[in-house]
Amino acid sequence: MKLFDVYPLFDLNFIKAQGSYLWNDKNEKYLDLYGGHAVISIGHSHPTYVQKVTEQLQQIGFYSNSVKIPIQEEVALKLGKMSNYEEYTFFMCNSGAEANENALKLASFHTKKKKTICFTKAFHGRTAAAVAATDNKSIIAPVNETDNFIFVPFNNTTALEEAFQNHEISSVIIEGIQGVGGVQIPDAAFLQKIRTLCDENEAIFICDEIQSGYGRTGKFFAHQHANIKADIITVAKGMGNGFPVGGVLIHPKIEAKHGLLGTTFGGNYLACAASIAVLETIETENLMQNATELGNYLFEQLKEDILIKEIRFQGLMFGIELKVPCAPFRSKLLNEFKILTGNASCPNTLRILPALNISKTELDLFVTAFKTISNSNL
Repeated sequence: MKLFDVYPLFDLNFIKAQGSYLWNDKNEKYLDLYGGHAVISIGHSHPTYVQKVTEQLQQIGFYSNSVKIPIQEEVALKLGKMSNYEEYTFFMCNSGAEANENALKLASFHTKKKKTICFTKAFHGRTAAAVAATDNKSIIAPVNETDNFIFVPFNNTTALEEAFQNHEISSVIIEGIQGVGGVQIPDAAFLQKIRTLCDENEAIFICDEIQSGYGRTGKFFAHQHANIKADIITVAKGMGNGFPVGGVLIHPKIEAKHGLLGTTFGGNYLACAASIAVLETIETENLMQNATELGNYLFEQLKEDILIKEIRFQGLMFGIELKVPCAPFRSKLLNEFKILTGNASCPNTLRILPALNISKTELDLFVTAFKTISNSNL
């Protein structure tokens, strides 16, 4: 049997990882500035992460949610405190797409309405409702097609107001920062308008913080830069530093009842151990502060480069839009300088999503490589 061929692959086989570095089967060392789509939040093989997951595995790795799993409560308490959402409840699942599915379902259960507002360039996952809320027709199968999702231009307040006027809205779902869309940052006033309109129309405000959350922007969640609170927040990716885990933070006005949601693997002991390791490391190593400081540093180092059209960033979430397509640029970074970066749906945008504990010295390697390629005019 062969693998189902859906991924365009680099010819790389990594066999070891530590911090912000990876080694392939030829013992070549690569600097990781992408973290597997922002998953590696505290660095590869962080000792706290390895210790907690190992110790947990030696005790018990899995049982279903038919029994008490106190470590889930530990995750929820720690997450609530660090994110300033202590009064909310928490549901654990396995991935970002699953988190968004549950968020959209909860909103509809609560409001008894169907329509959801989402935005151009949005990406929320590849499962049924999540992909229907994603602005990419090529990945929406006929079975996923529905008129329950209304796409509104990103950062367009007038269009947002018109959507509320013309439809009964169950929820609005927006990324704290659009990742796949090219690191598009919602205006603070736009997020505040969503909050107001949801309140006025008894709709649920869902903030997808799957890529932009967990300290990446210098605050725990990106939407907190706008001084607002969402009703539902979805998390995954950096939550487990590589262990598959996701979750939904839920406003107390949304009532739980037995059987409303469910998951087989969500909130298993190993996922919880990984999640606690990440939270503790973000806190003890001041990684949100590091994200702010090093994000500002990287911007200062690159802002005058002649090949750059625009830099969009908060903390260590960067979209560097070039004046030329970024694919050849990425190839040179990878092949000549052994640096891993990401792309986006807009072909000129280079996406940078390093571990939150990356060092200035490591970023300088990228800056030097970037300027070398830029000066050579490709």
